Amino acid sequence: MMKMKVAVAMSGGVDSSVTAALLKKQGFEVSGIFMRIFDSPALKASEKRAGKIAKILGISFFVLDLRKEFKKRIIDYLLSEYERGQTPNPCVACNKEIKFGLLLEKSLSLKNDFIASGHYARKIKGKLFAAKDKNKDQSYFLWKLSQKQLGRILFPLGNYTKEEAKGLAKKFKLPVLKFSESQEICFIGKDTGIFLKKYLKPDSGIVVNEKKEAIGRHKGLCFYTIGQRKGIGLSGGPYYVTGKDLKKNTLIVSRDKKDLAEKELVAEKVNWISGKKPKLPLVIKAKTRYRQKSFKATVRSFGRKIKVIFNKPQRAITSGQSVVFYSGQELLGGGIIC
Repeated sequence: MMKMKVAVAMSGGVDSSVTAALLKKQGFEVSGIFMRIFDSPALKASEKRAGKIAKILGISFFVLDLRKEFKKRIIDYLLSEYERGQTPNPCVACNKEIKFGLLLEKSLSLKNDFIASGHYARKIKGKLFAAKDKNKDQSYFLWKLSQKQLGRILFPLGNYTKEEAKGLAKKFKLPVLKFSESQEICFIGKDTGIFLKKYLKPDSGIVVNEKKEAIGRHKGLCFYTIGQRKGIGLSGGPYYVTGKDLKKNTLIVSRDKKDLAEKELVAEKVNWISGKKPKLPLVIKAKTRYRQKSFKATVRSFGRKIKVIFNKPQRAITSGQSVVFYSGQELLGGGIIC
């Protein structure tokens, strides 16, 4: 029989390298694809490392230049969202538009049956589940996937822990363990403010407290996010960012952490992994940040949007971020907080 063909999105790191090795061991005809999405010394080093890993594994290797598409679909999207006072999550958009959008299309055009990535998530019978390793689970970033996309994706690391993946890298003799894993957004780095200053020139404005009293000035609303404590530039704190008034170009702060707590949110651009909208209201578990624990909530219709009502108040719910829904370990879908 003909071997099933799979293209692995390779970055030169532990996870994607082990993914390629596992699939080859399982009998797939494996090729590696590196996405060139922007120009930087770090990305060039990753590209070189990914090619070296492919050579060690004895698989073909391709470089796909997606710089124009990445700028248009991800960087420009990010900047436009920040300009209108949102705090977007580019990783969610990238998974939908680039990794499992353009890269998947290119892989299928090369006659591959599947695309695979080093994401820690599990796919079972057309459904998406959280990974075995709860500390590394990345299902939160995959809520925008469709059934069509999911049917062509493999997540070999879903049933492994990160430590087990490192052990496999050692077993397969892959020289990747000495490279540290980046925790930042790949094209931004450690400081989002520095990145935004290159492209945006926002107007400064007034900072007010919870009593609407002017207590200072801000550098531009795009440089602040809900829950932020550092970098506000006010004496007599600590202060926490609790809101933004876009029409008045005003930043709202409070000294009381309790002012960050909210029990409800409204979300738009909702996607259900099954492809079918469930009957609402629906009791689920939801989280509004990647590293956050999920909490019980009820999803209700709200015109063309949805309203999510939590049983317990949540801290620093932020417009532009994702609210993601689970039933047990199964990822049901999500939406953009608005």
